[in-house]
Amino acid sequence: MAEHLHQEDSDSGGDIAVEVLDHAVAVRPTGEIDIDVAPSLQLALTEALTHASPARPVVIDCSRLTFCDSSALNVLLTARRAAQPNGAVIRLAAPNPQLRHLLELTGTLPLFPLDQ
Repeated sequence: MAEHLHQEDSDSGGDIAVEVLDHAVAVRPTGEIDIDVAPSLQLALTEALTHASPARPVVIDCSRLTFCDSSALNVLLTARRAAQPNGAVIRLAAPNPQLRHLLELTGTLPLFPLDQ
């Protein structure tokens, strides 16, 4: 059984779906995550983390992302830190080459398990 949540931030125009599944909490951002949309991603990840556990990781479906900048990376790192005390994990599913390159350049790729 899945619980569908939706995060919207009217200031940034972001609209990021959060879905609570039995085995994971899926976060599905689309398009570009830049300084204007990063707050919406932060809200979605904060919501997702309230449902996460060691047995239910947060999985960010990156398949519809076209661009992520340093503000998006900062949100990912902040969410990872917030997940650690509860033993939850943030996984990245289908990261595009640009996102992988950003993670490699900043040395943060090893911090996020990848699902292809």
